[in-house]
Amino acid sequence: QVQLAESGGGLVQAGGSLRLSCAASRSFFRGPAMAWYRQAPGKQRELVASITRSGSTNYADSVTGRFTISRDSGKNTMYLQMNSLKPEDTAIYYCNLVSASNTAYWGQGTQVTVSS
Repeated sequence: QVQLAESGGGLVQAGGSLRLSCAASRSFFRGPAMAWYRQAPGKQRELVASITRSGSTNYADSVTGRFTISRDSGKNTMYLQMNSLKPEDTAIYYCNLVSASNTAYWGQGTQVTVSS
């Protein structure tokens, strides 16, 4: 079993920055695939950014060039640096991890609110 704990959300003005963290409760022999998702009120959960076991990254078109996903395997932690935030980035952001056995785990989410 793996617990994921997100942190770093909050209220920020448009154009500002936030850094989200996702800490896993244990380490992995092989780095798992991890991702950030978000869900805005009344909308479906969507993929924001992902990082594979080998470290390759992928971003949603809406955040490309503004958000950066990274990981520190030694700390079992993943990050999402969010710059040039827009009101449409307002959502609950969720951390996702997929283990080598293809078991998916989710964090409880952290609220990001961007004011105009």
